[in-house]
Amino acid sequence: MLSLPISSKANQILQLFNNKLFTSIAFISTSLPPSSVDIEIQVQRLTKIINESPYPDKPLYPVLSQQIPPTALSTSIVENVLGSLFGTHANGLKASEFFRYTLQAPHLCPSADAFEKTLHILTRMRYFDKAWELMEEIKKKHPSLLTIKSMSIVLSRIARFQSFEETLEAFERMENDIYISNKFGTEEFNVLLRAFCTQRQMKEAKSVFNKLHSRFDPNTKTMNILLLGFKESADITSVELFYHDLTRRGFKPNNITYNIRIDAYCKKGSFGDALRLFEAMERENCFPTLQTITTLIHGAGVVRNKSKAKELFDEISRRNLQADTGAYNALISSFVRCRDVKSAADLMNEMDEKNVSHDNVTYHTMFLGFIKSKDIDGFHGLYQMMIERNFMPKTKTVVMLMKLFCEKNEIGLAVNLWVYLIERGYCPHSHVLNLLVTALCSRGRLEEAFECSKQMLERGRHISDLAFQMLERCLREGEGTEKLRTLDHLIKRLGTVLPPSKGYATGLPDQTNVK
Repeated sequence: MLSLPISSKANQILQLFNNKLFTSIAFISTSLPPSSVDIEIQVQRLTKIINESPYPDKPLYPVLSQQIPPTALSTSIVENVLGSLFGTHANGLKASEFFRYTLQAPHLCPSADAFEKTLHILTRMRYFDKAWELMEEIKKKHPSLLTIKSMSIVLSRIARFQSFEETLEAFERMENDIYISNKFGTEEFNVLLRAFCTQRQMKEAKSVFNKLHSRFDPNTKTMNILLLGFKESADITSVELFYHDLTRRGFKPNNITYNIRIDAYCKKGSFGDALRLFEAMERENCFPTLQTITTLIHGAGVVRNKSKAKELFDEISRRNLQADTGAYNALISSFVRCRDVKSAADLMNEMDEKNVSHDNVTYHTMFLGFIKSKDIDGFHGLYQMMIERNFMPKTKTVVMLMKLFCEKNEIGLAVNLWVYLIERGYCPHSHVLNLLVTALCSRGRLEEAFECSKQMLERGRHISDLAFQMLERCLREGEGTEKLRTLDHLIKRLGTVLPPSKGYATGLPDQTNVK
């Protein structure tokens, strides 16, 4: 059984979680240049202010006006705050309000990146009406921000959450009402195809292709998008059939085409076939890229061939390419799959030495490696390092950590992880709250379970029906009726401004009298 003992050093770190100055101290202690440090501190402060602003009881605009005047904003700060809000699962309406606030800065030229991130946040939460409203506003005031990428973000989300017909209608609306200064051509057609292909909706993608290819002239990118869609569907037979059909029609593959086919074979464990494609690629003078070799390193890991993975990694420098975080992550993953966690940890140290940054994939893969190898000290050491470096893990990793702490009875670490996230301005995913509330309620720690749920609702995010029912049962039994009324008020208040979502709490039934 895996347990995580808390060392004296860890205790010192955990004590910092409640320290309001921890954020600034951690960033100041880094080796970043002063300008970058200032931006990071400001971004983190603004993210925290926005996430902690009680929604919808108080509008965000006055808070922003008081905390940071428009003249103090820069393009970099705005883009980084919106990126942070996306990563911390902030309420999309808050993000939209912040972006609109920045549009009022007279000296600030709004960037396409900031606009795209705002659309991403809104559409991820299915606020499609708000996204359309924002695009209409931008069309009038800053039409240059309406990029191919912003189109792709919205269409991909609509394809995921709405019907085939609604996606086509959205494309037509963009062509006729939003992107009116652009004449739609092959590039826009490719965006529509990609929206279906990335959602593995190949039947719909083929239907769109057959319906519109006579109007838009398909190019190599079009065919690669369709090939990618078959690959994402994990249908290697369809990948090859489609590829050979294309070549018979005169289509000339490029390195992206080969990368897609190589990845399809690697994911299926057909590493030998992937290597043969790699050799064919070179014979055709279609030179492999860093992505090609990174994909093959992953493929070597899938078949547990760590020596080949290392050989391919060394091939990067021999080809005068520079190994990046993705290449290192691929080799780390291969070592972890082969249960060689020590070599994987050594690679993390090498990344530090070569100034190659660790990202969430690096941490997540290493955490999994330590768990599988039952290396308690290694896991705990990595967790401490992550906290010391003030690194903010993504949702997938947060869920993994919270689940582990709760299952292994490390409730102190689970609570402190929650506090660490909240203090950094992070608005945890509902599944993280479910895990924590369940663990706290089962141990009679109702005050903490209530506070965590209240924090989530106050930040403008739903809690799940599962979490609310757990709290309702425990608070009724524990005479916590006032707390239950507080949660009920917050849930129903939030329901007046947020669209209903399946699986989320709606509060107490109207006919229920809480005594």
